[in-house]
Amino acid sequence: MPSLDAFWMPFTPNRQFKAAPRLVVSAEGLAYRTADGREVLDGTSGLWCVGAGHRHPRIAEAMKRQIDTLDFASNFQVGHPGAFALAERIAALAPPGLDRVFLVNSGSEACDTAMKIALAYWRSRGEGQRNLFVGRERGFHGVGFGGISVGGMTNNRRAFGGAMLRADHLRSTWDPRTQAFARGQPAEGAAMADELEARIVALHDASNIAAVIVEPVAGSTGVLVPPVGYLQRLRAICDRHGLLLVFDEVITGFGRLGAMFAAQAFGVVPDMILFAKTVSNGAAPLGGVIVSRKVHDTVMHGPPHLAELMHGYTCSGHPLACAAALATIDVLEQEDLPGRVRELAPHFEAAVHSLADAPGVVSVRNIGLAAGIELAPLPGEPGRRGAEVQAAVFDRGLLTRAPGDTLVLAPPFISTRSDIDRMVAMLRAAIEDPPPSSRGAP
Repeated sequence: MPSLDAFWMPFTPNRQFKAAPRLVVSAEGLAYRTADGREVLDGTSGLWCVGAGHRHPRIAEAMKRQIDTLDFASNFQVGHPGAFALAERIAALAPPGLDRVFLVNSGSEACDTAMKIALAYWRSRGEGQRNLFVGRERGFHGVGFGGISVGGMTNNRRAFGGAMLRADHLRSTWDPRTQAFARGQPAEGAAMADELEARIVALHDASNIAAVIVEPVAGSTGVLVPPVGYLQRLRAICDRHGLLLVFDEVITGFGRLGAMFAAQAFGVVPDMILFAKTVSNGAAPLGGVIVSRKVHDTVMHGPPHLAELMHGYTCSGHPLACAAALATIDVLEQEDLPGRVRELAPHFEAAVHSLADAPGVVSVRNIGLAAGIELAPLPGEPGRRGAEVQAAVFDRGLLTRAPGDTLVLAPPFISTRSDIDRMVAMLRAAIEDPPPSSRGAP
């Protein structure tokens, strides 16, 4: 076992973890294994990534073939077939009109890339003053300074001074008064979208706004599901005022809601879609932006020997990542994993909502194969209860996430009903038998 000292872990309380580490050493299908041989069910699909299950043989084989053929090629002024093949496949899966793909390595890079594309688009149209971005409270758009600027996660903004780019924020779609135990999309709340026109456009004027960037479902802050009609209203307002609409589908893209993209599940077509995570089944870092032809073609101007967009990353479209993604798309389509999500979703919904009567549960939210089970916080210690129950359920054999006091369950698409039932039973046991500091809390 290596020393734990040198590695500074991301988004982790390092001192606490290293005092009592939770290490996994292998994985297959739905489960990890710990060093002492215990099975731990993967209730978060890696980190919203592994929809097809760990170590899918077709994805592993594709990556092995690729490493034996071409290990690396830059896509700066030279290219390799895999990147072009992948972009073509993704464009064919996307909603009509979105058929140009810029490849990056993560969701954070995808967000910053989309923001640069938006700025380039307006500058190309002679409207360079359009440099304000509109995000949403409790939204997560990665950890680049662009994503933090437009994102609405309080801790991220507090830690790094809030922003480098100009941004304003819509209110979150979450309303505990009417949505606490809503199943799927809440029936009420579409009018929340009207704030974009009534307050933000009225305050800043549409002529200064570059883009509106939202997650169709806010995953990282506890699965906040948009009310029926909300996204349609956003699209209509953006159309009315000539604003670009960007969907951050880093979590929802490639099957989580039972369609390849949430844009298709909700019937709303944005101007750009961000993707990452499930596109490669987590087997290699990969992300990107799917861009409308209108936006792309507007930026394609200037001398033909100069780059139209001065942006990119050394590993954009890495051969191994492209091989993994092409194989993942094959698996998603040929095994009809989005169809399996649609089939399993009603059972998943019933299972997670069965936790509504567990001690301290104040909300259950779900859509597709994603759910948030929110616990009442410990007095004066927000987030501690969630963290302690997350640790307790890991010891029982289930990996979850706990943004604040919300336990997130997002199982792989290959899960069965009995797998879901096992996961929910472990969650109930951990909630009902909490660590000593959580006992007696409301």
